[in-house]
Amino acid sequence: MIHCRPSLFLIALVVASLPAVDAVAAAPSLAFNFRTIAVPGAQSTAIYGVNNAGQMVGSYIDSAGKRHGFMLANATLTTIDDPSGSNTYCFAINKNGEIVGDYTTSHGLLQAFSYQGGTFTDIAPPGSTGSQALGINDSGQINGNYVDTNGVHGVIFTRAGYTTQDVPGATATLGGGINNAGLATEVWIDSEGGAESSLYNGSTYSTINVPGAEDSSASAINSAGDVAYSWEDSTDNYFGSIRHRGSFVNITEPNGTRTFVYGINDHRMIVGAYNNSSGTLVGFAATY
Repeated sequence: MIHCRPSLFLIALVVASLPAVDAVAAAPSLAFNFRTIAVPGAQSTAIYGVNNAGQMVGSYIDSAGKRHGFMLANATLTTIDDPSGSNTYCFAINKNGEIVGDYTTSHGLLQAFSYQGGTFTDIAPPGSTGSQALGINDSGQINGNYVDTNGVHGVIFTRAGYTTQDVPGATATLGGGINNAGLATEVWIDSEGGAESSLYNGSTYSTINVPGAEDSSASAINSAGDVAYSWEDSTDNYFGSIRHRGSFVNITEPNGTRTFVYGINDHRMIVGAYNNSSGTLVGFAATY
C-alpha cells in the first residue's frame, strides 16, 4: 500500500525519488526548483503543508527518537507539540496561521486537532474512536477522517458542524486536502486493499488516480485545481506527482532515492520529503 501523509491506515512514513523529472502521461513541460529542508539535529524531517505566505508545517524525529510537529516561517522553526498526547503531526496551515494535524493519546488512539494562537482544540465527531485532520482552507474548512463502529470515514468540518464523506465502493475513506473553493481530495481504500483518489465537489466524487499507479494518494489541492500526489507502481517503487491542467507530471527530488509530494499552495510551490543516499528522511520545497 502507498505510504503518503500518515492516515489511520497509512501511518508508515517512507519516501522515494528518481534522478529526473518525467511525464507520467502526456503533460506540459515543467521544471522544478528544489530546496532541501531539514530540522537541525533531527533524525528525520517531513514537510506536509504550505500556505500562500510560504509558511510550512510538518513533523520531525529528534535525536532521542521523539516525534514533534513544527511550523517553519521566515526561516524560524517553532516546535508544536499537543500537550494532551505524544507524536504530534502538523499536516496543513491556512492563511490565518491555523494548523491542523493529529497526536497520539495515552490510549494509543489518533486524535485530530487544530492549533492557532497557542491554543489546541481537539476535533472529532461524537462517538468516534480515532480522528485525523489533514487539510484546511482559508475559510477554516477542514478535511480529515474518523473511526467509529462502522469503519473509517472521511469528514469535512466547518464552523457549523461536520459532514461525513464515504466514497461509493470504498471500504474506508481517509480524506485529504481542501482548497478555497471547497473542492476536496478523498483518498480511499478499494475492495482489494489498494489506495485510490477522488475529487469531491460538494455533491459528487470523480476518480482522479495517477495513470498506471498501483496505489494513488491525492494529498492536497490548490485553487487552480493542481493536485499533489504520492503514488506507488506495481514493482513497489514510490513517486511524487502533480495533476497540472488535467495532466500528470512525475516529480523526483534529484538528490534522493525516493520522493513524495504532500502539500501545494496557490503560488506553484509543492512540499514533501525524500530519502537521501543514507536513507534519512529529508523535507523539501520546490517551485514549478
